[in-house]
Amino acid sequence: MKDDRTSPFRDAGLDRSTAEHVPDTPQTRAPAYRLAFDDEDFLLRDELRPVRLQLELLKPQLILEERGIVSTIVLFGGARIPEPAKKDKARTKTLAELSHYYDVARDFSRLMTAKSMEHYGKEFVICTGGGPGVMEAGNRGAAEAGGASIGLNVVLPHEQAPNEYVTPDLCFNFHYFAIRKMHFLMRARAICIFPGGFGTMDEMFESLTLIQTGRMKRVPFLLFGRAFWEKIVNWKALAEAGTISDEDLDLFRFVDTAEDAVRIIDNFDPSPCREDLPGR
Repeated sequence: MKDDRTSPFRDAGLDRSTAEHVPDTPQTRAPAYRLAFDDEDFLLRDELRPVRLQLELLKPQLILEERGIVSTIVLFGGARIPEPAKKDKARTKTLAELSHYYDVARDFSRLMTAKSMEHYGKEFVICTGGGPGVMEAGNRGAAEAGGASIGLNVVLPHEQAPNEYVTPDLCFNFHYFAIRKMHFLMRARAICIFPGGFGTMDEMFESLTLIQTGRMKRVPFLLFGRAFWEKIVNWKALAEAGTISDEDLDLFRFVDTAEDAVRIIDNFDPSPCREDLPGR
């Protein structure tokens, strides 16, 4: 943490602690008397939403900078995909079959974390949504390689706890989906999309749109599971309809193994490549 001992001003935390020892009077008990930064009711007012947005952007930013983390490998994928040992408890036959990708994500993260450790754990750090399924597999593979990984959790109506493999001091929690998405992409050296549902597709299409529109530089954009993604999205039909350009199909690649994904990341060329288009 930043050392503030050289600051000439009184420490804000000290003022917060000494405020507990002031005389108990109607004035000191009044909400108006509370320090603004220590007043939860005040901070949760609708008018303070811009401040809360800034805080959610700033807190992970400062921590990641203090850890020296420069780049990440982002994993998006379904929370409902079980590990193969538990596939008999899957809700559907398809989810049981997709459990294969739990192991692929785990192997891929293990390989990428080994690469990260060659860069002192500052580059190629695995970053997931911190939850179960594919996210757990990503953090698990990183932990098995002996490295750190990031989890960007979000508060949901049905409580979601971080998976046990996220590095504890890199485990964050968000209220605002938009700020969480920014942190996914701000350091992304590659974006890896595993089979998933609405959340995965939301993250996939938003990331593709940012690259398509030039708001984000091109990075390896890998869709794990060609059969799944070609069944879910008719990519070629989008281009034939003219709703996207043929060139937009160059923005991503299909992969099915951890080794292929690592190879593409290692040899990535941001110039267009047509060799892996749907239907070719």
